[in-house]
Parts: sequence; structure tokens; C-alpha cells
Amino acid sequence: MVRMHTPGKGIAQSALPYKRSVPNWQKLTGDEVKEMIYKLSKKGLTPSQIGVILRDSHGVNQVRHLTGTKILRILRAKGLASKIPEDLYHLIKKAVAIRKHLEKNRQDKDSKYRLILIESRIHKLARYYKTKSVLPPNWKYESATASALVA
Repeated sequence: MVRMHTPGKGIAQSALPYKRSVPNWQKLTGDEVKEMIYKLSKKGLTPSQIGVILRDSHGVNQVRHLTGTKILRILRAKGLASKIPEDLYHLIKKAVAIRKHLEKNRQDKDSKYRLILIESRIHKLARYYKTKSVLPPNWKYESATASALVA
């Protein structure tokens, strides 16, 4: 998603290696990596957390090069993917935390403003996911029931 509410350009990112083949030093096979992904997913980790663990602990630079498919697609095929996309989940989690903060600190006008910005991002992302059929067409973000989605 683009930077909506900040003046920054937002072009900083990591660069993938040019070579798309599996490195010579890689000892793991695609099936072993898939089993690790299933195991880590059952522990409750998100696809991005799984990718970080595989990269840092097991030396898997790109799961896609080993298995031929991405982590989220592997999880969807097995039925282990979450119902809400990861980026939308984290925005909802942030909005719930700010709403909880505002219950104690009613005068915090900056947090109130930031909550409005975050909720507008949630609505924009939900609209996108509805058009891509990731979310059902009748899905709606409601602040009253948002804490149940995150819990």
C-alpha cells in the first residue's frame, strides 16, 4: 500500500537477488521447507514471520525458489491461511490498541486523529480485498467488533 498520510516518498526496500535459482550451498529440499512452514504455521505464526525464521535460522533466502510457490499460497493449499489478510489484521490490531488508549486518555487529540487515519486505511484496504475476492462482499469493519477479530 502507498504512503497515504505522510509526505515521504517511500521507495526504500530490500533488493532480491538477480539469480532466481537455488544456491549450491542450500541443503534443504522443497518438501522439507513445506513441512517447516506447516509446523511454524500451526504454532500461530504469520507468513512474514515464517519467512523471517526460515531466512535467519535455516538459511532459506527465498521460499519461492525452493518450492515454486510463495508461503501464503502453500498455506492456502493446506487450509492453514488466516481468514483476514496479514496487513489488514495488523491495521485492525493497531486501531484496537489506539481505541483502548483513548478510553483512558480522552483528551489525546493526536491519537484520535491517528485513529481516524488508520481506520481510513482499513476501509481502503478492505475495499481492495473485496474487489479481489479475498474478503467476502458483505465483510465490514466495525470498531465495536474489531477486538474480537484481533483476539
